[in-house]
Amino acid sequence: MEPLTASLKQLRAAACDSNPVLGLTHNFYRYPARFSPRFAAAAIREFSDPGDLVLDPFMGGGTTVVESLVAGRRVVGADINSLAVFIARAKTTPMRASELHSVSESIRLISALINYRYPRERLLSVADETRARNLSVPAVRAIKKAIAVCLTNLENVPTVRCRSLLRCVVLRVAQWALDGRSEPPSLHEFRRRLVVYGDEMVVGLKEFIQAIPQSRLAVGDRTIVEADARLIHESQPFSRCGLNADLVVTSPPYPGVHVLYRRWQVNGRRESPAPYWIADCSDGHFASFYTFGDREQKGLGYFDASLDALRSIRRAMKPGAYFIQLVVFGNRDTHLPLYLRNMERAGFKEAVTPARRIWRDVPNRRWPASLKGRTSSCREVVLIHRSG
Repeated sequence: MEPLTASLKQLRAAACDSNPVLGLTHNFYRYPARFSPRFAAAAIREFSDPGDLVLDPFMGGGTTVVESLVAGRRVVGADINSLAVFIARAKTTPMRASELHSVSESIRLISALINYRYPRERLLSVADETRARNLSVPAVRAIKKAIAVCLTNLENVPTVRCRSLLRCVVLRVAQWALDGRSEPPSLHEFRRRLVVYGDEMVVGLKEFIQAIPQSRLAVGDRTIVEADARLIHESQPFSRCGLNADLVVTSPPYPGVHVLYRRWQVNGRRESPAPYWIADCSDGHFASFYTFGDREQKGLGYFDASLDALRSIRRAMKPGAYFIQLVVFGNRDTHLPLYLRNMERAGFKEAVTPARRIWRDVPNRRWPASLKGRTSSCREVVLIHRSG
């Protein structure tokens, strides 16, 4: 069996795996349109070597970053979304045993403070009606207060790394309590989940630290930056250190498919930027900022922007390096040829024939397309190219 054929077999099995996302730090947050850790791990294992530099210019929740470190690779993760940067850093920042113990204790102390009678004046330091928009309606007001109690009491946590992990715990519990729910949970259940998810995340981070080869804990082996993919070749470490990626594993914005990357839908599909409030990140952009163009946009705006990104990514790669991506197309017949043309114009050549491309059903979709039955956006394709 030829080497590429064997690698394709492994990648196909991983891409078509429909098991839930589990293990390490992968469940710290349900980032929209995230791909399977098994797929990322297979791509990294089959198309790079230990010590190689892996790049994910659209890292989202940081799946590629986590799996690269565990596989003994150096990695650069980049995203235009500050929330993605916060999540990826929280998932991949090693902590001492004493710090993890402090996080576990703090979770229990904070959980015990959450109640309806907590003085409102103590919450003024974290009150932000703009970033907590649509959380003041009666149905979710109690959960908003519970979140504010958590954020207020983070000030008593000793280190920056502990506070960051605790913010991520609150973020995960708040997402469970608010996003896509018709009715919020009780404060009792919120408190309980805070402890349960906190313990799970501490264990997950311990597992992640133990799984990393010791050589990959060195400074500089993990770089996470907030950067536009259209300028990725100018970001560190590519511009400062002159490095080039040996492999790209990513999932770019999907042409013609609307994905809500930055907000939650609460209390009857009202959009809330609450994730940025909880993570203490900035967000003043429209949805099109994260997706190469608004879903109502006419013409080829997406493909103009994606071409700029692909050209920049190519400049950050070594010649002959593999570019592996998982993509969904709103209109496969129209969008796939345009996207493949962009790849060619950017300096990439497809490494497999069309007949050998890997297609899979999209699992657990939460996009509007899911209401329309089986459309072209029900299928993802793995595209494998090499840089010229």
